[in-house]
Amino acid sequence: MKILLIEDEAAVVSLIERGLKEKGLEVSVAMDGNTGLQMIRDHHFNLVILDIMLPGMNGVQICKEIRAIGLELPVLMLTALGSTENIVTGLDSGADDYMVKPFKINELIARVNALGRRTFRKVQVTDSHILQIANLQLDTDAKIAQRDDEIISLTSTEYKLLEFFMKNQARVLSRMEILENVWDIDFNLGTNVVDVYVNYLRKKIDKNRDAKLIHTMIGMGYMMKENA
Repeated sequence: MKILLIEDEAAVVSLIERGLKEKGLEVSVAMDGNTGLQMIRDHHFNLVILDIMLPGMNGVQICKEIRAIGLELPVLMLTALGSTENIVTGLDSGADDYMVKPFKINELIARVNALGRRTFRKVQVTDSHILQIANLQLDTDAKIAQRDDEIISLTSTEYKLLEFFMKNQARVLSRMEILENVWDIDFNLGTNVVDVYVNYLRKKIDKNRDAKLIHTMIGMGYMMKENA
């Protein structure tokens, strides 16, 4: 596996390089954001480990640019910024996983291996590209959601969350299950990032409507269902 590490702290670079190379992984390093993005454009990598606070272009900008040019390159953000807001920003920019410094090298290696062997899972395959519950429709081909005649503007993460809910109607979905299927993350991030995104989605599809579709199942997770 060819890994690009974009990190400006020499001690962190040394630790990660040593740990990954001991596992037989090939590691290239960029010490600033602009160089890192150029290396991504010029070479083939299987995975990027990316700091957020970098000289030049920051990690969020790099991740957005990777997605803007259409690369399905797995991105693991590794940063000292550990608030829920930071994690939401990182994941919403297109990152596949997020780790907070200080970190244990064994956990980093485990996450790298998980991302490296991951083929993006598909939740339930449906015959139709139109998903519906009550008066909410989701066109999975056009990536458009609407309730009654109102088009609902969604971010890419909100869209994936809504699609997962609609393909699993009347099922209790735990926070861990949502993380695994919407973000492809196999590890508990230790924050309320799922709750934050569910709240975003609720504001867009349920706010000011009598019939609520997203329901909190206390102590268990969430469920999308039409009230009887």
